[in-house]
Amino acid sequence: AGEQGRAHDPLVTTGSLRQVLTRPLQRSTEHKAPSRAGRNLPAAVAVAVVLIGALVTGLFFVPLVLALLAGTAAGIGVWEIARSLTYKGVQIAAVLMPLAAFFGGAEALSMALVLAVTLVVVWRAFGPKQGMMLSIMGSVFALVWASFLLSTAVLLYHSPDGPHKVLTIILLAVSSDTFGYAVGVVWGKHPMARKISPKKSWEGFAGSVGGAVVVGVLCALFLVEMPWWQGAVLAVAIVVVATVGDFSESMIKREIGIKDMGTLLPGHGGVMDRIDSIVFAVITGYVIFELFTVLG
Repeated sequence: AGEQGRAHDPLVTTGSLRQVLTRPLQRSTEHKAPSRAGRNLPAAVAVAVVLIGALVTGLFFVPLVLALLAGTAAGIGVWEIARSLTYKGVQIAAVLMPLAAFFGGAEALSMALVLAVTLVVVWRAFGPKQGMMLSIMGSVFALVWASFLLSTAVLLYHSPDGPHKVLTIILLAVSSDTFGYAVGVVWGKHPMARKISPKKSWEGFAGSVGGAVVVGVLCALFLVEMPWWQGAVLAVAIVVVATVGDFSESMIKREIGIKDMGTLLPGHGGVMDRIDSIVFAVITGYVIFELFTVLG
């Protein structure tokens, strides 16, 4: 019955997310990382330079590139989260959400999310009853996590001084990861959550906070022109949610028994391995910037 159900339901037909996602992603466990922190550092740096170049191009020179970059990341992210998903309409919806935010703002993004969820429910209603609820939940989870949250970066882009705000959020998320990685490799001895992500240490977290606060203060003074203490507050908030985002993905990967969500980005793993903290950072940055604006 399970095998017959899988033939009709490309996302979920058996009783657990582990069974659905482990099968197509099992090859990811074969990835070998040469460094103590689990990365091919030269490859990671090269990929980061290319991505940052594309981001800067989209923010300051060709705005449509930003929407296309977010849409591409969202579509690949959904594919990585549920590799067995073959219903193209859901992946297309993931790609279109950032574009909807770019051309139509918050209202268009909300409508795109509602439409995407509706398509998931309608599509699944005509499938087999077995695994229906888990199938719908898995699809909606992938869309919200990989596409909707990332689309808030596009909304932030359209706010006053938006390009600099988006760049600030990305710099804070990257600095949190970079300083945490560097400090953790050298001094990391006390794991934050051994069962979830044993390589993340309290020493690394302290490095993330310290490095991000410095970057946040500099961005506040020279990039977005706001009081230095707001830059520090924003930095600490981004480090916290970025860490939560990283832990969230680590829990999912441990649940389904894989090391990386994918292998598309050398030195980083998959797209979701690179943006797991950024998707939480952009929505948090969006909210905090709005609060700073309201509070004056």
